[in-house]
Amino acid sequence: MPAQITMPQLSDTMTEGTVVKWHKKEGDKVRAGEELADVETDKATMPMEAYESGVLAHIAVPEGQKIPVGGVLGLIATAGENPADVKKQATAAARTQQPARAAAQPAPEPARSREPVAAGAPMADRRLNPPVPIHPAAERRAGHARDAETDHPQQEPERVQARKDQVSMGTHGHEALIGGAPDRPGEKGSAGNGHGRVRISPLAKRIAQDKGIDPSQVRGSGPGGRIVQRDVLTFIEHGGAQRPAQMPPSSPTLAGGEKKVIPMTKMRLAIATALQRSKQTVPHFYETIDIDVEEISRLRERLNQKLEAEKIRLSIADFLTKGVAFALVRHPALNSRFNSEKGEITQYGDVNLGIAVAIPDGLIVPVLRGVNYMGLREIRQATADLVERARAQRLRREEQTEATFTITSLGTYGVREFNAIINPPEVGILAIGAAEKRPVVRENQIVPRTTLTASLSADHRAVDGATAAEFLRTLKQVLEEPGMLLV
Repeated sequence: MPAQITMPQLSDTMTEGTVVKWHKKEGDKVRAGEELADVETDKATMPMEAYESGVLAHIAVPEGQKIPVGGVLGLIATAGENPADVKKQATAAARTQQPARAAAQPAPEPARSREPVAAGAPMADRRLNPPVPIHPAAERRAGHARDAETDHPQQEPERVQARKDQVSMGTHGHEALIGGAPDRPGEKGSAGNGHGRVRISPLAKRIAQDKGIDPSQVRGSGPGGRIVQRDVLTFIEHGGAQRPAQMPPSSPTLAGGEKKVIPMTKMRLAIATALQRSKQTVPHFYETIDIDVEEISRLRERLNQKLEAEKIRLSIADFLTKGVAFALVRHPALNSRFNSEKGEITQYGDVNLGIAVAIPDGLIVPVLRGVNYMGLREIRQATADLVERARAQRLRREEQTEATFTITSLGTYGVREFNAIINPPEVGILAIGAAEKRPVVRENQIVPRTTLTASLSADHRAVDGATAAEFLRTLKQVLEEPGMLLV
């Protein structure tokens, strides 16, 4: 019997999806785990994988068409089946169903907008899209060890360029706490980038913009001379010329007396609905603490000297990630999910840390799974990989779900402190401001120390004020004495 390819539910709020692009055509062989198509959800454009091997016998939904979650996208002829026969049967079935559907449908009403598909729509057979199991810690660690600096050459530059209006160069996550992004050495590319259109990855472009670097002056070492993250960072480390400081880009301005009505995108609408529900139903409370990260800055420099041969340079954000995981393991009340319908709180021994990343007209939160098992090297590589693919909208479903806590930062914008909105069913989110030199008193002397402010938003239904304070105290202690991370 042929296997059905059904529209998967790639996000918690997704009720329908649009097939953006098929990567296989009818008659092509398909392997389990291979990408079949790109699907646009209410939050992002994501790859859809096959969960069974065979031959793609029939494509039922063309590119650009919407279909409810669970709807049949196509059929895969499995072992022993004739793809031509499967195609013929599917075509015949579609012909017989078409008249019945036409008779059952009432006459269309003019100028009536399409209503959204109900969240409780029936789900079709989902054999090809079962829930993704949580991998063992060892597998998670091995999976995170991929080198993010290749900028994923397997992705066609045309596909990245086609999403230019969807992918943001802006960072909204703890990836950029000091100077916008972690520094990382690289090798000088042998081929120049040319004087035509500059080919540059989204992450490299964002760093260049933050640092005032002219990309045309950077030599690219990626495929075809494409500029990748390491090229920009190497350019900066070697004292590359910077453009004069400019005002940051803003939204297009409007002339006096002019007004502009902007329809909400699916992503913007999903974010608005989720955050409004959170503020209306979750009793937030907030606690703020200052953390001295001077010792981390010094330790970071020493470790980076040792890691130079591996072309890995740690950022302060990596220590923060490690510290947050350390504190969450010791205070599982914050590493929890709250179920209001069942009236229960589920605490977790593993830390799946969400990292807020800005994309056009919204944000996306990739999940760093099992971060409490990772060392600083693994955290650096896994974070860079996730953030890059989040901006390119190439995350898999399991990389966007089941977070147990979230961290977000506006430090790259110079924001000193802010309060974030909890993402239910999580019970906490940590907002981190800019790390900067501040005057502090040490041994009755005023001295400059690198300091940042962290603000915790917590759900009072699951977390008490003292519990939240204990979590922040542990976080402060371990970050101000980073040797504790080894204990």
